[in-house]
Amino acid sequence: MKARLLIIDDDPNTLASLARAFRLAGHEAAVCDSATRALEVLRTEEFDLIFSDVVMPGKDGLAFLEEFKALGMSTPVVMMSGQAHIAMAVRATRLGAIDFLEKPISSDKLLLTVENALRLKRLEEENRQLRQKLGKHEMIFTSEPMKRILAQIERVAPTETRVCILGESGTGKELVARTLHARSQRKAGPLITLNCAAVPVELVESELFGHEKGAFTGAASRHVGKFEQAQGGTLFLDEIGDMPAAMQAKLLRVLEEGEIERVGGGAPVKVDVRVVVATHRNLENLVREGKFRQDLYHRIFVFPVILPPLRERREDVPLLVEHFSRQLAEQNGWKPVSFSPEAIRELQLYNWPGNIRELRNAVERILLFAASDDIDAAAIHTAVPQATSSGEASNTSAAGGLAQRVEAYERDQVLAELKRQQFHITNTARALGLERSHFYKKCQQLGIDLEAAKKGSEN
Repeated sequence: MKARLLIIDDDPNTLASLARAFRLAGHEAAVCDSATRALEVLRTEEFDLIFSDVVMPGKDGLAFLEEFKALGMSTPVVMMSGQAHIAMAVRATRLGAIDFLEKPISSDKLLLTVENALRLKRLEEENRQLRQKLGKHEMIFTSEPMKRILAQIERVAPTETRVCILGESGTGKELVARTLHARSQRKAGPLITLNCAAVPVELVESELFGHEKGAFTGAASRHVGKFEQAQGGTLFLDEIGDMPAAMQAKLLRVLEEGEIERVGGGAPVKVDVRVVVATHRNLENLVREGKFRQDLYHRIFVFPVILPPLRERREDVPLLVEHFSRQLAEQNGWKPVSFSPEAIRELQLYNWPGNIRELRNAVERILLFAASDDIDAAAIHTAVPQATSSGEASNTSAAGGLAQRVEAYERDQVLAELKRQQFHITNTARALGLERSHFYKKCQQLGIDLEAAKKGSEN
């Protein structure tokens, strides 16, 4: 990798020899014969790495390094000296030097130092980008309910205890799983996720445990499943309540024995994985109804984390709105906007049946509709017609506006199809042209309680 280097030394011969060595290796080298001159150059030019002598007339190398850091500059600095001693090296390191070389310096040592410094700089840049990426998934809150949730996460994350995350759709269950992993002893390992409701029943086993080549029609090569992908890390099973009964028994065996068997495979494979699960469904009710294994329930329901819906943490809405608007502006290259107190109040009063996911979508819609950089209450009503000062989602019947009529029509169609399919979820979703997971989200959006609707049809 070609680098742009700055060499600071009061000895012309040293400047010439070092510059020549770097240029022969393919690097670009600039030279300065004093620390004062170097600081002037660094105010207008950028370098990948700086080599500075320590003992120089006027401002010495350590004074240069101290002033350089005080100016907020972050270019890596390597100190050099023909009069090196331990105290000098220690002070240079404390001031921020990444290395200390004793003159005379061989060409091999110089080039290795450049290579190591560039590798360190690259790693730091990757870490910075990773922190930015993770920042997009940070937990945003100020409310007491969420403070209690974070305290629970802090308590259980460093352990191997199995966590079951409960909450309505859109409350941030996957975000909690990511936070658990990031604060666990397994954070250096992978975090692998699988939405049990989004995978066709016949493919769940292959997705979880993998399969061998030729295990079934279409298995052209070996497939490594989620458990093996998560080796040494965390496997997050979202919507565990929708896992098929046959797979529940196999998952229980894996949790008990710590090994999986690929579809079509003959030998067990040891796995070291922490399993975290989540669901918006009531697992206790599913157990009573015989739809979820009681022994599996006791295996996964060790430490429940129950996320409150957004309507129970309205004080978090302003922070979330600010976070989403800033994030969306950065992603799309939009100008930053500000929300008036009246606009925020309208958003706080709405009940948000789709929770944080719905709020983020609403903020994106608001920004797209925005006629100015200042968002007022009128802009909220234009982009989110359901938001009203009553604090509740609109219950207007089909005689209301277009949005209400469309919603009422969709609700009638979903309920009618459910009855036609005798409340078989997979068949209903297929008949409506929806993925199973999307069907659940649609019911949530339309305010359809599937259990209540089924009981109502039986009465």
